[in-house]
Amino acid sequence: MTLAVHPEHGVEDLCAPGRQLYERALRDGQVNGSEADAAPCLVDFGLLRPAVTDPARLEPVSPAAALHRLLRAAAERVADERRREARLTETFEPLMRIDERRTAGTDTPALGMLSGTERINRAITEATAHADRELLCVQPRTGQHGRRGDASRVIALERDQKVLDRGGRIRTLYQHTTRHMPAILAYHELLHGDAEARTLDEVPDRLIVVDRTVAFLPANEDGTLALELRHPALVDYLVTVFDRLWRLATPMHPRAAEQPARGGVTHRQRAIAALLIEGHTDAVIAERLGMNVRTAREHIAKLAALLGSESRAQLGYLIGRSAILDPEE
Repeated sequence: MTLAVHPEHGVEDLCAPGRQLYERALRDGQVNGSEADAAPCLVDFGLLRPAVTDPARLEPVSPAAALHRLLRAAAERVADERRREARLTETFEPLMRIDERRTAGTDTPALGMLSGTERINRAITEATAHADRELLCVQPRTGQHGRRGDASRVIALERDQKVLDRGGRIRTLYQHTTRHMPAILAYHELLHGDAEARTLDEVPDRLIVVDRTVAFLPANEDGTLALELRHPALVDYLVTVFDRLWRLATPMHPRAAEQPARGGVTHRQRAIAALLIEGHTDAVIAERLGMNVRTAREHIAKLAALLGSESRAQLGYLIGRSAILDPEE
């Protein structure tokens, strides 16, 4: 018979089999040595030891003696760490004095990496705590629904309202597919102050710029890593990109502008047509435009029916011949 592998743990997290066997050893004075096979941690931690009169049996070490020994060992480890801290300080202090002349006045790094959703949200909250000029936000559709999405919106709502209360303004860019999403519309209705939202067919990845001094960008696909930028040239570049996208976007809040259809083709279908003739798959089109694949395929089918196409290749040809992608006058 193969014994199960005993899980690793510290003496402060004594396992259930080990606690039960140690308690019985304290009550009975001894236990059979073979019984410790299920809880070898007791011997490793010095809570059981071979009996003097019968090495095949194990007797318990008194809890008071064991606790005193373990606390003494912990105190020695703490003292070792304190001595290590002192040696590190002694080593690095003269080096810091050399570096001080070069880095004086630049305590805040121009580029930092934030790890974890909680840490990212805390950094954004700290950055906006005294913001009183402007928040610029790009919010692509991420499919964040349910409790996690609701919790994020509650945090953002409180944070954004405080900026508005200090006289700042908020400008947010979304994708067109969010124009009729109840959660997004309700969020903006709850804000009181100078808050505007506009939409585009496509937007870049998530972006938050605070008072044109600090910007936050995602650093991986699932959003658990973020870059915190404070370099003036980089922040100014991002603001310029945002301003140009903003001028091209369609107002959504506080006053929504209609997206007129042209020749029976909606604005969204024109965006899909443009991506179709570039050769993108349905999945890529859906991702780029912030919709699910099924919705994208429904729009493609309507576009094909409107142009009289019977195949994917013919649809691209007919789109090219039509005027639906011609610049608006």
